Amino acid sequence: MNTKYEIVIYWSNEDSSFIAEVPELPGCMADGASYQEALSNVSGVIENWIETAKSLNRTIPAPKGKLMYA
Repeated sequence: MNTKYEIVIYWSNEDSSFIAEVPELPGCMADGASYQEALSNVSGVIENWIETAKSLNRTIPAPKGKLMYA
């Protein structure tokens, strides 16, 4: 995975899966049965998010690294 965006991964009882969110890219998230699967899945979603933003001529936020809240 070649991303510098912060990824937050947590367990969701409601979904019975791990959820991986990318706070800097609104709506960018993925799930998986394991921590590693969620991380792997979100990598592809980040790429798709960026490609879609480019095709719509939208601004792509620069990665900021670790956010100050969690």
